[in-house]
Amino acid sequence: LRSDNTFWDGSGLAQDIVNFDVFNEDSNSLITKDAWANAYQGISRANIVLNRIDDISMDASTKSRITGEALFLRSFFYYNLAVLFGNIPLILSETASADEGFNHQQVAASVVYAQIAADLALAESALPSKASTSNGRISKGAAAALLGKVYLTMGDSSNAESVLRRVLTYGYSLVANYSDLWGVANEYNNESIFEVDFQGGLANQGNSFTNQFHGILSQSVTSGLRNIPEQDLIDAYETGDLRFPASIQGVDGTDTGYTIKFGSVNSFNDDDASNNWPVLRYADVLLMLAESLGETNEAYGFINQVRTRAGLAPIDQSTPGTFEDKLLHERRVELAFENHRWPDLLRMNRAQSVMTAQGKTTRGRLLYAIPLVELELNSNFSQNPGY
Repeated sequence: LRSDNTFWDGSGLAQDIVNFDVFNEDSNSLITKDAWANAYQGISRANIVLNRIDDISMDASTKSRITGEALFLRSFFYYNLAVLFGNIPLILSETASADEGFNHQQVAASVVYAQIAADLALAESALPSKASTSNGRISKGAAAALLGKVYLTMGDSSNAESVLRRVLTYGYSLVANYSDLWGVANEYNNESIFEVDFQGGLANQGNSFTNQFHGILSQSVTSGLRNIPEQDLIDAYETGDLRFPASIQGVDGTDTGYTIKFGSVNSFNDDDASNNWPVLRYADVLLMLAESLGETNEAYGFINQVRTRAGLAPIDQSTPGTFEDKLLHERRVELAFENHRWPDLLRMNRAQSVMTAQGKTTRGRLLYAIPLVELELNSNFSQNPGY
């Protein structure tokens, strides 16, 4: 949502979400409060595992796997927090009392990324390979793919290239048809590196996102429409791009009846679908590897693997536009609605210019507001710019 891909049309309870699209949210938002609290709850649970597992008697390979999983999940939570909030508390040990929370200090996002990089390197070495990992478990490939993304965010292209090349050896491949990436029947396909598992009909274990991607469902549960594709995203798809009909359907000029990617293959389950949420997949890795290499023939080769699957002609140095423009374009349409666009714009220093071109005033709010309740509880915290 916080990008140039979609917008919401709603009021009432939906207004809090609409505010994020127009950079009008504040530190009282329940969305940022929940994002912060839920991430730190996950971090706390990971810390408990990491602090106590050495004292537990179990098979060495099982202990190694659980340690790697906890390190990966803690890293994943911290990556999202650093991207969204910037300077945050870095808590690496089990919290013994509530009083500790009043004394935490914020650290620079660069410090957080450095810690994530160290943890993911350990996780990759501790985790099993894709071939010996059951569905839903985290493998070496997931740790390496996230580590590559973190290195790119840190501006370390050399280390990003090295770790992303390892992912190429871990047994992943592009599925033949882009449309076969989506739907319950296609979960854990050859391209899937890490996805969040959901199961409908099991009391709060279902996916609550799917109805937000389905035009008819969204109309049935809200006064407005959810995640409406921006016109310039629709226009960004090249003629003949097979990703368009697999990602956006029913765009008829009235913003009704459309579905986008996940919604296009979902049954009408309101807040209880069985569709998994994709977090990391092989196409993302190929495009990140191209980013780490910069404008080279090899980089275009990785981009063109993705384009060929989409039914498009290859591009090269003679194709109009800068290399970064072409890469960002490819990432936008390949990964549309998968929550990569905003981090991409931030990482490539394009967020401000892209939002301005779309007619939006960011008010300096490229980071989310630190939740007001956290500022009130801890006098050490300072608010992000623009709030």
